[in-house]
Amino acid sequence: MSTDPAAAVRTIDVADLAGTEAVAADLAPALAPGDVVTLTGDLGAGKTAFARALLRTLAKDPELEVPSPTFTLIQTYDTPRLHVVHADLYRIGSPDELAGLGWDEAVERAAVLLEWPERAGDALPEERLDVEIRLVPGDPAARRIVITPSGHWAERLARNEALKKLLAESGWAEAERIPIQGDASTRAYERLKRGDETAILMIAPRRPDGPPVRGGKPYSAIAKLAESVHAFVAVADGLHGLGYSAPAIHAADLDAGLLIVEDLGGEGVLDADGPIAERYAVATELLADLHGRPLPETLPVRGDADYVLPAYDLEALLIEVELLLDWYMPHRIRRPISAAARSQFVAIWRRLLEPLEAQPRTWTLRDYHSPNILWLPEREGLRRIGIIDFQDAVFGPPAYDLASLLQDARRTVPEALELDLFRAYAKARRERDPEFDVAGFAASYAIMGAQRVTKVLGIFVRLDRRDGKPAYLKHLPHMEAYLKRNLAHPVLADLALWYRQNVPSLFENGR
Repeated sequence: MSTDPAAAVRTIDVADLAGTEAVAADLAPALAPGDVVTLTGDLGAGKTAFARALLRTLAKDPELEVPSPTFTLIQTYDTPRLHVVHADLYRIGSPDELAGLGWDEAVERAAVLLEWPERAGDALPEERLDVEIRLVPGDPAARRIVITPSGHWAERLARNEALKKLLAESGWAEAERIPIQGDASTRAYERLKRGDETAILMIAPRRPDGPPVRGGKPYSAIAKLAESVHAFVAVADGLHGLGYSAPAIHAADLDAGLLIVEDLGGEGVLDADGPIAERYAVATELLADLHGRPLPETLPVRGDADYVLPAYDLEALLIEVELLLDWYMPHRIRRPISAAARSQFVAIWRRLLEPLEAQPRTWTLRDYHSPNILWLPEREGLRRIGIIDFQDAVFGPPAYDLASLLQDARRTVPEALELDLFRAYAKARRERDPEFDVAGFAASYAIMGAQRVTKVLGIFVRLDRRDGKPAYLKHLPHMEAYLKRNLAHPVLADLALWYRQNVPSLFENGR
């Protein structure tokens, strides 16, 4: 997509008010919390009408009352997808008056539609979308709308237009778009509804590089996180080819990061009491089946270059466990970890992980746990398990995904169930390969289980401290319980000692 700022300026001529409203409605899906859209132009050109159409689209209510905020200055709206502030600053004398209006509180985590933006002074962000509506001489109904993006808005407008085109070409242009609660990533999901048919819209722009953290590379590159939807498409098609229930790809714009995929529904593998043993058993059987197959490292991507699954190598595994030192430890012990303790921790992990590099590798889906596993009772066999959210798949140790499933990051899996399913997995692998080393796999399972828990503990605290998502902290107790289960294996004796020395409270009351 072209995101050149000059090329991104759009001039749209409309014949009447309906044309203005259509432009506003097209813009609405691109809005997100924190956005500022300024509305300027000739007196009576239709700035408030533009805001009204945009708000009605967001609210999914064509009759929504949207009065001009000229006298109230600020009007707020809660729509299904986001909170919106519509403000008119004509009556303020200086930017200093914004504080008295409670401006900072009003616009926090809201999308803002701002008339008379020049009166906001320094409160007006540099990254915004400017919409100017001009009268057309000689035609009282016509308008010229000039849309000028700054910052990331150029890319977002291009993606919005690409999405409109994709929906039209795939027959979903008139579908109802229902936001779906996403994961901890920057991806967004919507359920498309067209009569009795549904599909899932996945909006996943190319991952931007973060700051370099080691060797000039960002964390995402070191940890082998997917950069684009090419990875999702390649793995989805690969899983389909093996007979598993990954979402079929209905339509795609790979460059824009847009996919329309099969809707596998919302029935999961949990109930109010936790894991449903039968469903977890089938999910475990699927892993045993997958891990018993010879699998390629290179996968085709429809109409594009092949995708090579990244190796889940020592560099990636080590930088993930260091998340615990950077985020979880200061949270847990209320002080930074010492340099000596950090060095010892990394050295222990290096000794644990290096031998795994020589072991057989497989497709490691990486997030194979309850939020990403669906139950499809109308299908048969292993196809009863629907698999989603596998774009970060790597070529790595088979024990990782089993630990991900049986030590679920979001819910407690009872230890008895974990042991039963581990035995079922080992039995299935032995039946296919009599040389399968159960004891060696058990050691690998303990190591990879501890590695994943270590990473996730760091991620969950980071989501709270850095991203303002404290809800993830409620998962820390059962993640700590999983960690202690893994530390009980003799192969992790040195790591268990490190925890006893540096986090003694983890083992209070003899636990």
